[in-house]
Amino acid sequence: MTQGPITYWFQNLLRVQELPESVVLAVAQGLALLVLVLLAWVTHLVAQRGVVRAIRSLIKRTRNQRDDLLLQHGVFRRTARLTPFVVLFITLPLALPTESLPFVVLRGLLQIVMVLLLAFALDAVVNTLHDVYRGLPIAHRIPGQSFVQVFKLLLYFIAGVFVIAIALDKTPLYLLSGLGALTAVLLLVFKDTVLGFVAGIQLIANRMIAPGDWIEMGQYGADGDVLEVGLNTVKVQNWDKTITTIPTHALITESFKNWRGMSESGGRRIKRAINIDMDSIRFCDEEMLDRFAKIQYITEYLEKRRHEISGWNAERNVAASDPLNGRQLTNLGTFRAYVIAYLRNHPMIHQEMTFLVRHLSPTEHGLPIEIYVFSRDQVWSNYEGIQADIFDHILAIAPAFDLGIYQSPAGSDVTTLNPSQWQTLLAALNTKPPC
Repeated sequence: MTQGPITYWFQNLLRVQELPESVVLAVAQGLALLVLVLLAWVTHLVAQRGVVRAIRSLIKRTRNQRDDLLLQHGVFRRTARLTPFVVLFITLPLALPTESLPFVVLRGLLQIVMVLLLAFALDAVVNTLHDVYRGLPIAHRIPGQSFVQVFKLLLYFIAGVFVIAIALDKTPLYLLSGLGALTAVLLLVFKDTVLGFVAGIQLIANRMIAPGDWIEMGQYGADGDVLEVGLNTVKVQNWDKTITTIPTHALITESFKNWRGMSESGGRRIKRAINIDMDSIRFCDEEMLDRFAKIQYITEYLEKRRHEISGWNAERNVAASDPLNGRQLTNLGTFRAYVIAYLRNHPMIHQEMTFLVRHLSPTEHGLPIEIYVFSRDQVWSNYEGIQADIFDHILAIAPAFDLGIYQSPAGSDVTTLNPSQWQTLLAALNTKPPC
């Protein structure tokens, strides 16, 4: 076999020592390989400490922040790792004959290493492009994490095919042609990946979910902000700072609540009721109306309503003191008018969105008066504070309209009953009094 030039040169030097030819050949090939390794090592030093450092210095001087991502993900560093192996692969025929077994084995190993290093370098490029994409406005609406994961899966799958093909000394097409028979097995192995990829496309195409959305999915214990929409899972950070992972395909097959509409609307709903003791609801007499007229929020309302009602009763010759045949204001209706006026003048209530103060069906707990409005501030802590302030005021102002707020009797209510009240209560319960 024809030896490489470097091996041949070392052979000529060693033959002077009158050593056996086999020893001369082995030592010459070893020295030739050592020269190639030293050459590759020098190339590696030049690439890493010379070229890569020069590129890093140049990038740090630029004002563009996106090229810094190339350094952050090590694109140049990973690419530079290829250079010594490329040098060895190119110069290997200078040391070994191309027909020898060592040459074939070393060439195969070098090819496998180069394929893997190239895959790692492309992985870094993909990570860089993904970070650049995440900085774009469209990334909030169309997350790219699942597509990146699919690309990486294909990248390493192709790299694996090439590695196996090199190890078996076959072409990649030969291996790919045999995958048809393994399709069912591959679908079974990558079932979750396929389902997640299809679900990811549907989620993105229909804009069902995006990073930053607040979602609720009770069956998985998720209630918080979406951190990441991945190929197989969606990460949600709950309000208690725990992380919940949800299978991506579950967001297609099962129901969940997305609060994005609330965030985009500019308001956050306040929907809460207070229960009015129905025994405290009554018609307003003149003394009550005069007292209520001093409340600035409803002064104009009462003046208009009293004039309207007195005119209606006068046309029908109905006495103002006759509530059965005439019209009269009630303390509950006046209270509702006050709550409406109070909320209309509240600076943190959204006036352009749904605005209701309404009765609900009476229950054994009284008559619910529901407030259905929207807060301008959507931040949770601020929203809760606004809601609490509103109901603090409403609960405190209700007695001014001679209305009672219903609540179930507490132990202290029972202990303060006098004997006559005990007798009344026990008679109502049809129970004999205790001895």
